[in-house]
This record gives sequence, structure tokens and C-alpha cells, in this order.
Amino acid sequence: MDLPEGLDWVRGSPAGRDWLAALPTWLAECTERWSLRLGPPFQYAYASLALPADLPDGTAAVLKLQYPDEDSRHEADALAHWDGDGAIRLLAHDPERRALLVERCQPGTPLHDLPLDRALETVIGLLPRLWRPAGMPFTPLAEEAAGWIDRMPRAWERANRPYERRLLDAALDLLRDLTASQGEQVLVNQDLHAGNVLAAGRGPWLAIDPKPLTGEREFSVVPMVRGRELGHSPAAVRYRLGRLSTELGLDRERVRGWTIGHTLAWSVADDIVFPHQVEVVRWLLDEG
Repeated sequence: MDLPEGLDWVRGSPAGRDWLAALPTWLAECTERWSLRLGPPFQYAYASLALPADLPDGTAAVLKLQYPDEDSRHEADALAHWDGDGAIRLLAHDPERRALLVERCQPGTPLHDLPLDRALETVIGLLPRLWRPAGMPFTPLAEEAAGWIDRMPRAWERANRPYERRLLDAALDLLRDLTASQGEQVLVNQDLHAGNVLAAGRGPWLAIDPKPLTGEREFSVVPMVRGRELGHSPAAVRYRLGRLSTELGLDRERVRGWTIGHTLAWSVADDIVFPHQVEVVRWLLDEG
């Protein structure tokens, strides 16, 4: 099977190779089960094999076969919880194969194609629709943050201390303080960046590919604050932080703290370091 280049990383582990070996069978089984006509895979995929799919009644859909990571385990549950309000609709789900059949956004233009301020206006209008009370089966942000706090020092050591110790210490302190003092718990998304909001005829903009948790609203804007898609500079990051916090009625310092903690937690993965993530942490710690 010809995979998108973004999925090359899965070949580097036994679990990834096992998943790749199972994909052709699962793809054939899902195609038959849901009577799909498939197109070639989307090339931008990184955490799943995603293909355009047409249903017998003409419905335009996407078939996703997820890599079995924990962050996306409850994607189908989140989409079902939103029920199409601000996010794509879940059409069918096969938990055993981690397969989702979801609504296809048309035209599918990513949010980062808009001018900056229009993109932020879109996010400001979209996020309140996604802030729904939720409980099981979603992982609480506090529980997830405890895992980051536990893993970050070891990941830093394994990666040969790729950034200053002060960044690690500050992020750990912030995560501990924020976790213990959260506000109302709602459904939040760890990965709502400007490439995961697409133009859709009924939307007009819909969220895709959620990595859901339950936590306070301030956490939900973190991916938009740090994301490179809307500009990668100290001024750009601080502008997004200020505008999103102000216009969504969020506590700016809590958004800043969550951005520092989560961004540093996601800056090392399987001993691969993402320098642009570290830059964002440094910019926010050194602001003012």
C-alpha cells in the first residue's frame, strides 16, 4: 500500500509495523461493510490513513483508520457528543479496527488560508459551540497533565537535554498549579489548530480530528496560540494569545500557562525534538 509520507514515522516501531500490516485487511473489510467507493489517500495525514469515500446514496464521506494512539482514542465519542454542531458528523464507527466514517468537508479549505484576523474571528465563533459539559469516557485534563508532569523530565533526559532546564521547571510548576485550580469542566480539544478547522457548506467552518479531554475552557485555545499555521514569531504568538483570551472571555495568564505546559510536553516525541514548540515556550516565558 502506498502511504502518505506523513505516516512514514510508523515504520520505526514494532507497533507501527503491526498496524501497517493490518491496514490492507481492515481497509477491505470497512469498504465492504459500508459499501464504499474510495479515492486515493489524503496526503497530509499524519496520525491516520484517511481516504475520501462515497456512500451508495451519494453521501461524501471520509474513511479514517487511526493509528492506535491514546490521544485520539475517543475521537468518535467527541464527534458523537457534538453531533455535528461545530464539528464534522460521525457517520459510523468500528472500534475494533479504530475506523471512523465521517462527514467530508466541502470545499475543505483549511482555516489558515484565511487572513489572520478572519481566521481568529472564525475560531472565536466556533469554540463556544464545542464547549459542552462532558464526563465519561473522556480523560480529564488533570489526569492527562499528571502524565505530562511524570514523563517530561525523563523525555528531556533521553533527548539529551535539548532545551534549558528553566523551561522544564517552569512548565512543570505551571502544570501543577493550573491542574489544581481549574474552572468548569467542558469538552476540550488538544489539537484544534488552524489545519484542523475546514470550510464546509453547512458549517461554514467545522472542526476535524479532535483529541478530546475534559478540562477548563482556557486549555482549548492552546493549539491556536502556538500553531505555526497562523504565524510563527513572538509577536504572532502573543497576538493570538491576547486576542483569543480577551474575546472569548478567558483568563490570559491561565491560557499562557497551559500553552507553556502543553507545548513543552508535546515538544519531544519518541526522542524527536520539535524546536518550534520549544521556541513558543521560550517566547511566552520571556514576554514582557
